[in-house]
Amino acid sequence: MKDMKLLESEIGYSFADKSYLETALTHSSYANESKGKFTNNERQEFLGDAVLSIVVSDYLFANFRLPEGDLTKLRASVVCEQALCRFAGEIALGDYLRLGRGELQSGGAKRPSILADAFEALIAAIYLDGGIEPAARFVIPFAERMLGGSSGIEDYKTILQEIVQQNPEENVYYVLAEESGPDHDKTFTVEVRLHSNVMGKGVGRSKKAAEQDAAREALRLMGR
Repeated sequence: MKDMKLLESEIGYSFADKSYLETALTHSSYANESKGKFTNNERQEFLGDAVLSIVVSDYLFANFRLPEGDLTKLRASVVCEQALCRFAGEIALGDYLRLGRGELQSGGAKRPSILADAFEALIAAIYLDGGIEPAARFVIPFAERMLGGSSGIEDYKTILQEIVQQNPEENVYYVLAEESGPDHDKTFTVEVRLHSNVMGKGVGRSKKAAEQDAAREALRLMGR
């Protein structure tokens, strides 16, 4: 098992109370073998699941003007076991887990369910140690990478571009119209323009999200 300090460096968060991190990394198989010396991560996994859900829900609500059903599908794509296992892999979380001998020998450090649970327990550890803001700062970059450039939904920018370029001489471009809020919680307003005409305006927590929203609005106004 790697030194926990390396994991703190990897995730960009230093724990005031290291016991939360220690618990997040402790699988029940290891806790059982320790005969009560260590606490397993199951309770923190339960809490981390809830924190993950609210952070991702808040991010999606703030960034995408979509109906409930679409938001629910997007959230599910980020909080499912497959996604969480992928996130855990990005920080090599399996290398830090405390596993019982049998679990270790059977490849538990690479088992998706174990990695997903440990990732949720890690989210809870950050939340318990520092509150919702550092937990959100940890989670959101994973969500953004998972959702990708098109944010996991229709790529409105591409659709709009394809429609406009039916006339080869035409092209749209995006202009940052407004930027507000503190550095850690900015809101961007972007206009999509054809020549000097504003086709649509969008708002988002990132420039990419605002551009997608602007393209979506332009398509709506075009009857698409």
